[in-house]
Amino acid sequence: MNNSLKVERAIKNLTQAQLAELVQVSRQSINAIESGKYVPSTTLALKISRVFSKSVNEIFQLEEND
Repeated sequence: MNNSLKVERAIKNLTQAQLAELVQVSRQSINAIESGKYVPSTTLALKISRVFSKSVNEIFQLEEND
């Protein structure tokens, strides 16, 4: 799964820690999502999409092998 989380954070001028606080997870979780090491739960993906006022599909994209 690919994502544009780092780009979205830059646009909103948010640090990983600030985003983590907004969606109630650790900064390490945000880092793992951005680096593709962790796929967020549906609930977390929805919380993240709400922060950026975008759909989940605009932030997270499936790869062909997903």
